[in-house]
Amino acid sequence: MFERFTEKAINIISMAQKEAADSLTYKIYPEHILLGLLETKSNICSRLLVYAGMDPKEFRDYVYQKYKNIQHDFKHTNIAFSNQSQKIIKLASELAKQNKNSYIMPEHILLALITTGETAEDKTVRDDFKKCGVATEKIKQTLFKLIEKNNKKNDFHPEIIRKRDKSEYSTVQSIFKEGEAKDILDRAVAKLTASHYEILGTEQIVQSILENSDSDLTKMLNESGINIDKYCEKLQEVSSRQAEFEEKQIIFTPNAFRTMLLAFETAKELGSASVKPEHIILGMLKAKSGIAYNIFKELNVVDDELAHKIIKPIEKQMPETLTILRLAKREAQSMNRNIVGSEFILLGIIGEGAGVGAKVLSRLGINIKDARIEVERVLGYGNSYTFGEVVFSDRAKKILEIAWEKAQKHKNTKIASENLLWAITQTPDSVAMQVLSNLGVDVLEINQGILKELEELKKNDE
Repeated sequence: MFERFTEKAINIISMAQKEAADSLTYKIYPEHILLGLLETKSNICSRLLVYAGMDPKEFRDYVYQKYKNIQHDFKHTNIAFSNQSQKIIKLASELAKQNKNSYIMPEHILLALITTGETAEDKTVRDDFKKCGVATEKIKQTLFKLIEKNNKKNDFHPEIIRKRDKSEYSTVQSIFKEGEAKDILDRAVAKLTASHYEILGTEQIVQSILENSDSDLTKMLNESGINIDKYCEKLQEVSSRQAEFEEKQIIFTPNAFRTMLLAFETAKELGSASVKPEHIILGMLKAKSGIAYNIFKELNVVDDELAHKIIKPIEKQMPETLTILRLAKREAQSMNRNIVGSEFILLGIIGEGAGVGAKVLSRLGINIKDARIEVERVLGYGNSYTFGEVVFSDRAKKILEIAWEKAQKHKNTKIASENLLWAITQTPDSVAMQVLSNLGVDVLEINQGILKELEELKKNDE
């Protein structure tokens, strides 16, 4: 029933259920939905109702008094919607469709309540608004404007750059110049002469990973039915490298190049300051192309299952950046957006709470509530969120890249929250910096705060 409701809309319904439970009625009536709207403070509908003269406490007292004669024990009864409330939920869905909105927002729920109150047979809601002195026509006009405005902002994000910034990484070698990834590439390159090829493909890269029998990743791959013998046996059957070439020849086959760049992206998103073998396998699973991937499919590997198996031990280590980026995605989803921009990374840093970045912003008086309100004010509430893939904006990717470089410069194994916060200050045209500026914080204060916090940590460690 509520699959198409936004998170805020679901919170309103949950609050309505709580109000129905607290008032000991056996059904959710329209008044409980109104209370849900009033008590869910983070939505604009609550502010509209309060500005129009509706006092949450007074209205609750009125509702509890109104239904005191039909109270029921909840312990053994499910809370159901009254017929009127069912009509309101259905109408909210219809209003969303009429306005070409993919999802049902708080605005649709309030608009449904007002519209229902205008009909002759449902005078209850109309009487409630009248009792509180609320001019519904004015609110109705405002709601239509908000819905129209959200439609216009729906698919736009200021950090999606149509003409992308030129990448500083022109070759794979410039990314994988040290650590385990370099060792893998060195072994893979050594295989070229033996295989009579001059261009490095995914098959040599994955073979090099499998040859390290002591690594946890190799053991994990073996458990999934991919061992060096089976892999090489399948590799011997390959008579053509056509699967590796989809465009012009380069030092790496195009699919190998794509796989390694995806490994680089994956490493950053998982909070690592270096590319490891597991990132390469994850990159190959994302690329879904090339000889190595074809062999994996022939060995009956299920992409999602293997990816989950590889990521699970990484998650257990609770890398700071992984937590921040997951929170960032959640923040984007709560505002009905598929694109994670710099502003949601900022909210993720604040929401993570324990890192240096969060502490610096806290000392500067930045809290999650104010930051969310400012993000919504700058960006608007989206209407394009689906339950598919959530992607990073160009500016967010740039921030991850800068943070990666900063972590590597300081010889860190992981990207930390302070690296991400510092990276945000290096992107003055980002939405995150606009939000911070609007909240009265500048670049100098942030950078000085980071240095001060790191100095204090260093003193504590000594």
